[in-house]
Amino acid sequence: METLELINDFLEALEVERGRNKHTIEDYRLYLERFYELTTDLVSEAYKPSEITPELLRKYRLRLNRYENEKGETLSILTQSYHLIALRGFLKYLARRGIKTLDHSLVDLPKTARKQVTFLHFNEVEELLSEIPEDTETGLRDRAIIELLFSGGLRVSELIKLNRDSINLEKHEFVVRGKGNKDRPIFVSNSATEAIKNYLCVRHDSLPALFLNNSRNQQAVDTSGDFRRLTPRSIQRIIEKYAKKAGITKHVTPHTLRHSFATDLLMNGADLRSVQALLGHSNISTTQIYTHVTDAHLKDIHTRFHSDSE
Repeated sequence: METLELINDFLEALEVERGRNKHTIEDYRLYLERFYELTTDLVSEAYKPSEITPELLRKYRLRLNRYENEKGETLSILTQSYHLIALRGFLKYLARRGIKTLDHSLVDLPKTARKQVTFLHFNEVEELLSEIPEDTETGLRDRAIIELLFSGGLRVSELIKLNRDSINLEKHEFVVRGKGNKDRPIFVSNSATEAIKNYLCVRHDSLPALFLNNSRNQQAVDTSGDFRRLTPRSIQRIIEKYAKKAGITKHVTPHTLRHSFATDLLMNGADLRSVQALLGHSNISTTQIYTHVTDAHLKDIHTRFHSDSE
């Protein structure tokens, strides 16, 4: 079979066998079609996987690094990594089917600089919450959203899918299905539980979504019951608004609150493995991005033992 045909088979397998969401599949399609586009003239238009060699990989990486879009923009190192991750997944798929091709382990990822983690200290979260009015339905909703993001470390994609019956407010916990269709427990603090209860008390609808968009243009009837569900962009705007009011100069996003959840746990003595489980990270190396900002004891060591610290 030709490489392009097998790429389509791989994308179908991602959907059916691996349960990947449509956005991930579309990203993989883009990356692998670009791989095919940048390599066909090096082999032939209908080349087979057996023709993917270390030399072809080398030339592909060079072209990927020099690639420019119609605006003359090049691909970042991180975006190049995503292309190579997709290619590695495709080669693994071929190997599982017994199709001769390049060993996926030969696809090394470029070294990237670790991104600086932006998080809020607990007092900054409190400042954020203090700016939210509690005399309107929208204010009560916004407080419940921010309390829950900080309390549970949810991804914004997980938050917007929640329904009223998703959360057991008596047990202060629920299960969410995150990336890779993996379930993990979410624990709800007393303040977050109270905020959600206060919000639901003023709701006079029977819609299933836990958090609703209150904009007037969202009032049209829709049989799906999801016509007023908030979007990730809506959550982003809500958080940006209160961060600005609180005078927080950091760029605060829904993911900042997830970072804040993790760093708060680690700063208070939680072990890395437990935080990994609470965040739903499949690899602990992902969780380790927080360790350089959570070693609170290092300041004590510096104060006690550095010659100029007295």
